[in-house]
This record gives sequence, C-alpha cells and structure tokens, in this order.
Amino acid sequence: MKPSRNASLLEIRTYFVRERNALLARGVLEELYIDYYLHQGQHGYQHRPQDDGLLKEALAAMALHAASRPQNESLAWTIHLEDPLINLFVTGDNPGGRLVGQVFTENIKRLDRNMICSDMVRGSESPQRSVVDFEGADLFRAVERFYEKSEQRMARVFEIGPEEYVLISAQPDCDEEWLANLTTEMVQTLDESEQLSLLEEREYRWECGCNQARMLSVLAPVMRMDPEGLFGGESLVRMGCPRCGAKHTITRESLEAFVESGRS
Repeated sequence: MKPSRNASLLEIRTYFVRERNALLARGVLEELYIDYYLHQGQHGYQHRPQDDGLLKEALAAMALHAASRPQNESLAWTIHLEDPLINLFVTGDNPGGRLVGQVFTENIKRLDRNMICSDMVRGSESPQRSVVDFEGADLFRAVERFYEKSEQRMARVFEIGPEEYVLISAQPDCDEEWLANLTTEMVQTLDESEQLSLLEEREYRWECGCNQARMLSVLAPVMRMDPEGLFGGESLVRMGCPRCGAKHTITRESLEAFVESGRS
C-alpha cells in the first residue's frame, strides 16, 4: 500500500471504498519527517523524544485529514494535552500544499481536560472553529473523537507500516459496522479485500511561509506601544515562529523602518 513520492514531497492519495461508502486517505510521511528534522537542525532546536513522537502523529493525522477535505480549505489544530502538559499545533494548507507544526512546552495552562481546537477557513468565507474534548494521550483516538463530535461522522486512523498512515472516514450510507470493526491487519490488505477507486492525488511539503516581513508585522504593534520594552536596550530581538519554530532576528532599525512605512 505504499504510494510513490517525488523527492521532498509528501503524496496523499484518496480512494472511495466501493460498497462500503467510505473515503480512504493514505500516505507515507518519510519525506515530510526528513524535512521536519532538517528544519530543526537549521534553526537549532530539538524536541524531547516523547513530544517529537506526538507531533509526528499529529502531522500524519492532519495530512490525511487535509487531503480528505476540499481543495480550497486551510485547516489548523491546536491540541492540548494534560499529561504530558503540552500544546501541539499543526496546520494543513490545501491551496498551497503546505504542512507544518510545532510543540509548546512552556507556560502551558492546565485545563483539567484534553482538547482539540480546530480552525478551518474555506476560500473567502468566515473562519469556523470547533472544540472537542478527549481522553488519553493517543492522538489518533483523539482525531477519531474529533470526527465523531465535530464532523458528526465516524472515522478511523491507522499506522499500517513504518511512517505509513491511513484515515478512513464515513460517507453517506457508510457501512459503519465494517468501519468500526476494522483492524490494522485488515487495513493493510484492503487492496485485496475491497474495491478501491482512486479519487485524487495531492502533494504536500513541509513549509510554513514565515519570513522577515511577516515577523515585522507581528512585532509592529508592540513597537508602537513599547519600543524600549520590546528591545530592552538592545539593537535586535530574536523570535521564534509560533507555527514552525523558525528563528528570526529582527533589528531595531528594520522594525522602525517598517513601522514608519505604514505597511503594517
């Protein structure tokens, strides 16, 4: 079931499972994970192994979820876990074919519950948000819970091989008993046991889109209100992108010029 991939691109294929009325999305995330680790090395940070594993699972689930959604949607999940106490952020941009994510471990407020906060923008429509609670730290079960409560339909997520994942989601008149009873072993052989009709192939890459101009826009309001507090007597400030962790260095001179230009 391993789909082919171009270098540095993640390919997600979606299929219609005939007679079961289900949508299947599958992909191998090896290339995306390689770019994710290269990104960490480039910007000089590294997550704890446990947090790293959770982020990789969240990226896998987001990739499959995004590929199952309309092409004009941009999606983001903020996933809060109480144990370990962390926040995960992952986003999938279908129009741009981009996936990215980050782990937050500092200054996390306890909420006494785990939850997924989902944001979705479709074309030029107003953003839509939903919040779903879940139990445990199994992110794939959390995504299944999200589908049940927010999407109002059943979905199952499987890891069927090394860095290879499958999401199967119910469509109208789905055989939900079949879907609920699927096992990893059954999903590994669906090509033989079920009739799969290829619907679409999409390609994604690890890319945030953050740059110097965007960071200047983020800092401009603070610069107007409290420039001394922002720079603390220094000539530059360093900040990390909240979406991907990339490190950006902003000089006071460049920020002053940006504010004076009125581009923010």
